Amino acid sequence: MLEQFKVSHDDAEFVKDDDLKRTVAGIFEKMGVPPEDALLAADVQVLADLRGVDSHGVSNMLKSYVAGYQEGSINPKPNWKVIRETPAAANVDSDRGLGTIITPKAMDIAIEKAKKVGVGMVTIGNARHLGMASYHAMRALEHDMIGVCMTSCPPSVLPTFGAEPRLGTNPIAIAVPAKNEPPFVFDAATSSVAVNKIRIAGRLGAEIPGGWLAAEDGSPIMEPSQAPENVTLLPLGSDRELGSHKGYGLSCIVDILAGVLTGFGYGAVPGRPNFGHYVAAYSIEAFTDVEPFKVQMDEWSQMMQSTKPAPGHDRVLVAGLPEAEVEAVRRKEGIPLHPEVAEWIRDTCGELSVNCLF
Repeated sequence: MLEQFKVSHDDAEFVKDDDLKRTVAGIFEKMGVPPEDALLAADVQVLADLRGVDSHGVSNMLKSYVAGYQEGSINPKPNWKVIRETPAAANVDSDRGLGTIITPKAMDIAIEKAKKVGVGMVTIGNARHLGMASYHAMRALEHDMIGVCMTSCPPSVLPTFGAEPRLGTNPIAIAVPAKNEPPFVFDAATSSVAVNKIRIAGRLGAEIPGGWLAAEDGSPIMEPSQAPENVTLLPLGSDRELGSHKGYGLSCIVDILAGVLTGFGYGAVPGRPNFGHYVAAYSIEAFTDVEPFKVQMDEWSQMMQSTKPAPGHDRVLVAGLPEAEVEAVRRKEGIPLHPEVAEWIRDTCGELSVNCLF
């Protein structure tokens, strides 16, 4: 997260992660979600906040999930099931279940398959939002595996040269274990920015950098601007001259693997709130010895971090390192919530007769 999209320490209300998790789980239970699933859904959101991925944490997503349950677009007790399976692959019908609950379970299936045949891949269709994609990819780390997660989202992003959204933000997450260094965890939208960061900017009154949004006619807005109500995003790269065809192409790959391959459609069809997900686990042991691999990952990470920094920068970062550093701080200090978010949670708890622990 860029600094301008973080709530300031002076304005924030700090909440301990366990208190926030139990409070959020209580709200999910009031939506009809079974207790074990409610705790899992809360864990996905709170870990996002702990790692500084506020765009996919409680502040941005809880209200959306509550609304989805209340309007009936999300099924609180889905009869999700595997509808096609091989030793290395499976396809899941999510039955409109929330992705933050179903996707970790699908990753568990992929992990079990990888234990047996080296690689496991699972697609999830008829699904809903999965939260922070790296949560599901990181689930493979404790099994000495590389985890992958992709999600095909409803359209909010223009294709290169296009004037109307055809693709979602379509993130890709990859998690790789190391020995002593933090795991390599890459998690990024294939659009210029995640749409939730625009919502954060609107809440904080922060300016949007040029190259993130498009005008009504599809022209890239290359000058800074205020967050609009209706958001149309550009693909990663902003315009053709800066490489938007690469972000566009990556987004298409996600739509195919996490959408078309599920058999339930992609982000734009049948339309909101359609999501499709893809998770995979690669057993390191199937390719090489685990311990030397982790040692070499440490060496690789240290090599990247020891790169001479360019003027104006203190150091070179590796994906997963900033998040690990933020998590260490927030587990001690608490998660910073915008006052409006904290007040909304308290009001919601009052309306639902949930015990708010902060």
